Amino acid sequence: MANGSSRPLSPHLQVYRFQWTMALSITHRITGVGLVLGTLLLSWWLIAAAAGPDAFARAQKFIGSGLGLLLMFGWTWALFFHLANGIRHLVWDAGHGFELQSAERGAYIVAGASLGLTIVTWIAALAAW
Repeated sequence: MANGSSRPLSPHLQVYRFQWTMALSITHRITGVGLVLGTLLLSWWLIAAAAGPDAFARAQKFIGSGLGLLLMFGWTWALFFHLANGIRHLVWDAGHGFELQSAERGAYIVAGASLGLTIVTWIAALAAW
């Protein structure tokens, strides 16, 4: 009640000890925004493909550039992270994995799976290219 009102103050982030589950919660929100932006980029590419060869060449040039490939790599990771974290939440919805050790292990699995799936996908894509 330090602010003079009857409402209690929430604890500040400095009060909390860093936990992987906290980092994954924040990252899940950020990757959700990244998925929207990446989907807009892919939509632009598809619309350009339908608009004709000149529009497609411009879109392809950007997506094929270093920045475009970096954005697509980030989008791919965000997609797999969001998927893996969503599966983790489904496990929680089933009533499993709430123990501290299980929640921490699940966070490590999500991080490793998202990175591993991204790397495997890009290796397969580059091999097919």
